[in-house]
Amino acid sequence: MEIYNSGQVRIEKIFKLIENCQFGIHDISRTELDVESKLPRFNMPLELGVFLGAQRFGAGRHKNKNCLILDRDPFRYQQFLSDISGQDIAAHGGDATSLIAKVRDWLNTVARARPLPAGSAIASHFAVFQMDAPAICANLHLVPNELTFVDYGRVVRDWLASTQPIPV
Repeated sequence: MEIYNSGQVRIEKIFKLIENCQFGIHDISRTELDVESKLPRFNMPLELGVFLGAQRFGAGRHKNKNCLILDRDPFRYQQFLSDISGQDIAAHGGDATSLIAKVRDWLNTVARARPLPAGSAIASHFAVFQMDAPAICANLHLVPNELTFVDYGRVVRDWLASTQPIPV
């Protein structure tokens, strides 16, 4: 949703994003049934499949793609996406702090740019952001529950510019 172009097919946007990404985070935990259709949405598993396909069949830099696959509970994915058995799936239990820690630990391993603060420190920092975000939205004349992807990025940038970084 960061590219707003009605003339471009959404799957093409996803293909382009995956083509240009070295790292991918795929949380396949959102597979609840829709109240009306009684069917789940499988966008994230589809995007994971595209990413894994690019990694497997792509040439050059695509061979170096690295991803983190997340689900709510260990082995739950085997009920609806059994073909990825054998992958290392990280379970977060539906808990944001656990999710943040899993992503942090993975990034700390694969990105290796510099050590990252502990997951609990990042989660605490994020909690402060969540408390500050409504005021930033008000200053920007934005409504928190109406933020677009681009608006949310602007709120994050403004907050980061006015906040002390987490000490490493």
